[in-house]
Amino acid sequence: MMDWTDRHCRFFHRLMTSHAMLYTEMVTADAVIHGDRDYLIGFSEAEHPVALQLGGSDPDKLALAAGITASFGYDEINLNVGCPSDRVQSGRFGASLMAEPELVRDCISEMRQAVDIPVTLKCRIGIDDQDIEKDLDRFVDTGLSSGISTIIVHARMAWLKGLSPKENRDVPPLNYDRVYRLKQRLPDIDIVINGGIMTLNEAQDHLNHVDGVMIGRAAYQTPYILTETDQFLFSETSAPLSRADVVAQMIPYIETQRERGVRLHQITRHMTGLYHGQPGARSWRRHLSEAGIIPDASVEVLREALAMVEEFPRVAAE
Repeated sequence: MMDWTDRHCRFFHRLMTSHAMLYTEMVTADAVIHGDRDYLIGFSEAEHPVALQLGGSDPDKLALAAGITASFGYDEINLNVGCPSDRVQSGRFGASLMAEPELVRDCISEMRQAVDIPVTLKCRIGIDDQDIEKDLDRFVDTGLSSGISTIIVHARMAWLKGLSPKENRDVPPLNYDRVYRLKQRLPDIDIVINGGIMTLNEAQDHLNHVDGVMIGRAAYQTPYILTETDQFLFSETSAPLSRADVVAQMIPYIETQRERGVRLHQITRHMTGLYHGQPGARSWRRHLSEAGIIPDASVEVLREALAMVEEFPRVAAE
């Protein structure tokens, strides 16, 4: 979810679910060590529980970055060995590291020694011409020897030779059964499944076989499904916020961020899917996309878009 699940996106998502763990976009260890930390890994206390995804292949740098991350108050650090982007491949981290399980083990071991919060691992079921049975088992077993107890598995191969990062999100076929077999072989390890999960009904089906479910694109593109998460999966009894209430609670946050120099579009770009499937959704998306991108756009753009979509059913009925 690089360039997607930034701090503004996570604040927005947290309004719709109190219990789901939110994950940051992947940040490299070098960026954490040398970059603008508040910009890269800063977050609102309202986001908890929140995990930071780290990328890298140098155990010492990852340990240092993990320590810095923990000092910011994150609840979990995740080493991402599943991302297939070009930037990741050229930097010898992400999915390419599935070919180097011992190095991944060493990275996790150093990270765990540096922090007191959980360290987890995210991977694919394999890369390129790897055998998804024996090679995945070897990779996972080697990683587990570092002492971790949670692995998130995107149930696709990553074909680093021949496919673009975008194609790697869709073209390699999903193989949920392989993740189920991994859980059957490792009953005492928390196995979380990821990849192509679009509804909470699908998530519930997966939970019959694994310990957790990670939802990415569906949560971003149709974010209001998150309001069902607490009731559906965490037995929450309180009623979720309406879409209009979500917008109302975003307004003071946006006003504060605008005072800090954040442009409106940097926040509202994450909100365009809020009314997905509802009457007026197209007007909502268009107004946020067209008016929100103007450099001096204010929160009034959001109020205008809300008025459009909330009035749409009544106007359409006339």
